[in-house]
Amino acid sequence: MPGREAVPPAKLERVEAIAQTILARPVTGLVGIRGVPAAALQRMRRELRGRQRPIAVAPNAAIRHALERAARDRPSLAPLLEQVQDQTAILVADGNPFALYQEFLRTRSPTPARGGEIAPADILVPAQTTNFKPGPIVGELQHAGFPAAIEKGKVVLKKDTLIVKAGDVISREVAGMLTRLDIFPLEVGLALRGVVDGETFYPARVLAVDLDAQRAELAAAARRALGLALEIGYATPSTVPLLVTRAHRRALALAVAAGYATPETIAPLFAQAIRAAAAVQRITGT
Repeated sequence: MPGREAVPPAKLERVEAIAQTILARPVTGLVGIRGVPAAALQRMRRELRGRQRPIAVAPNAAIRHALERAARDRPSLAPLLEQVQDQTAILVADGNPFALYQEFLRTRSPTPARGGEIAPADILVPAQTTNFKPGPIVGELQHAGFPAAIEKGKVVLKKDTLIVKAGDVISREVAGMLTRLDIFPLEVGLALRGVVDGETFYPARVLAVDLDAQRAELAAAARRALGLALEIGYATPSTVPLLVTRAHRRALALAVAAGYATPETIAPLFAQAIRAAAAVQRITGT
């Protein structure tokens, strides 16, 4: 078309290469890399590549065009287009998307605020005795909103304080004080925004499963199921040994109570008779 600039062949080839890479593996994800220092990003990419989790960093336009191209052959990739925003990398892999999310979660670590960032969650500063020496720092803390005072020659924060609400901007003044208090309210690392596994799209909120809580719930459910099965006498490979043990214990108790002699009941029956004789002896005084 007149006036429309031709796309350089190199860019077209790059888009096609990314699209073919996407189609070659069952799992495709988009990764947020905002705030990750270049050296840390290179290290993370090497580690992920070694675990067969390569991520490719490319301009958002190239990623978007590559997804559009790949979505012609695999329409389930279309929801990922909404995740192409900010600083983005693309992931292709095999495996379980939930395990993949946990793997990326482990790349994240606390980092100090510098000022100007949006607080991802409420920033609560606990009451504490600080390492600061009494002096101008008290006024600086108070000016930034921290409940500072001097007690017994030490600078203390007198009560727990919500210093920044989630969604508010962290001021440079507050950020500096948080860093001096060794409070790092931000996280740096790779953020998995969404994954397509075959024909299924998983947004990050679905992948963010608390595995420890799920394991605890599963273990509790297994215990309750076992208790119910034992209560109703339902035989399974897990309950049969317990049911047989319980039946044996009850049968033995019944035989002893009825005075029925067997090789297993002779000893408890003799013990029972000896106790009865001793009781009679105490009563009669003989």
